[in-house]
Amino acid sequence: MAISTLTLNDGNQVPWIAFGTGTALYQQDAQNTVETAIANGFTHLDGAQMYENEESLGAGIKASGMPRSALFVTTKLHRLQPGQTAKTALQVSLKKLGLEYVDLYLVHVPGDHAGHLKEVWKSMEECKREGLSKSIGVSNFEVEHFEEILEGAEFSPSVNQIEIHPYVWKSLQPVIALHKQHNIITSSFGGLSPLFRAPGGPLDPVIEKIRARLESTRGEPVSAGHVLNKWLEQYGILVVTTSSKADRMREYLDTTNVPRLTAEEIEWIENAGAQRHQKFF
Repeated sequence: MAISTLTLNDGNQVPWIAFGTGTALYQQDAQNTVETAIANGFTHLDGAQMYENEESLGAGIKASGMPRSALFVTTKLHRLQPGQTAKTALQVSLKKLGLEYVDLYLVHVPGDHAGHLKEVWKSMEECKREGLSKSIGVSNFEVEHFEEILEGAEFSPSVNQIEIHPYVWKSLQPVIALHKQHNIITSSFGGLSPLFRAPGGPLDPVIEKIRARLESTRGEPVSAGHVLNKWLEQYGILVVTTSSKADRMREYLDTTNVPRLTAEEIEWIENAGAQRHQKFF
């Protein structure tokens, strides 16, 4: 099953859903899980220097036997060591991954580069110009961080990967408006957190009501995770998710086949989400 893509502001295409190698795989050997993700249909793999598992991510890619051109690989810049630049840090990552280029390279945490974001972004642009990364972007950026790098930038970030779920949706509106203005793809991590990390919240009854309706319409099982991932998908958000279980991986990819949420159902989700402000990361 082909995964639909989103078009980045530099013209490159990105699969709308990615398998992430953070959280449970942080500092762990990711090879087997990555192989399982690829075998079950994931083509977009989301790694990071901070996760300290790029070698095993690369090993999983190699062991999968999937041609490089069929995969989309993301990594992210961690804190710079003295004398290091975003470019030299990426060269180290490429060596660990066993790749000649990544498809997307993100500045992971703006606070790691306080006072130096503009020069870090210049080095990110160099990575794109030299083909070390096809596209470049950011993560965990708020409006003020964009203001620091956009003026005089050769390339706008293509993506901003942030924590997104209904319990933070209301507070994210200023940064999402900026994304629209600059044609930046909004990417989410932690999208299913309300279900797993805060059960019993105001969202739960709403999600269950929608889940039951979708299941009845579809005539096949629909999970609570399907509902939240569908909500994200309908906004054109690039979803980063993870699991060690093959059936859960297939469930995430199956989101595309779930019937669309109605405008009213989307409103229910957001109204319930607005009753609680809670970040999990």
